[in-house]
Amino acid sequence: MDEIIELENQRIAAMIAGDEATLDAVLADDLIYTHSTARVETKAEFIGNVTSGRTRYVSLERDDVNIRDYGDTAVVTGHAKLHVMANDRDLKFQVRFLDVYCRLNGSWQMVAWQSTKIPD
Repeated sequence: MDEIIELENQRIAAMIAGDEATLDAVLADDLIYTHSTARVETKAEFIGNVTSGRTRYVSLERDDVNIRDYGDTAVVTGHAKLHVMANDRDLKFQVRFLDVYCRLNGSWQMVAWQSTKIPD
């Protein structure tokens, strides 16, 4: 599923760059983004926090990525190392994640993100 990997790469680059247009295109309007802290954001909240600088993604490195294709749905799982500046705090941590993409109106969009922090 090269198309999903490319969208994941675009999404991560857009999160780091604060690129609102790319995030708007890749994320579904009804996105449910559940952070490793259990905080849940809508698409508008997530994009607003990223583009305002309230949450600044410095880096996000993934490995152990697995994509399962279910036709019009793709489930992505993996491990990620994150470096985030949030509320004036410098945070470095690792997560296991589950990410869901659906084909909506002919194009793939991310509809859900769920991550669990790996204890230090």
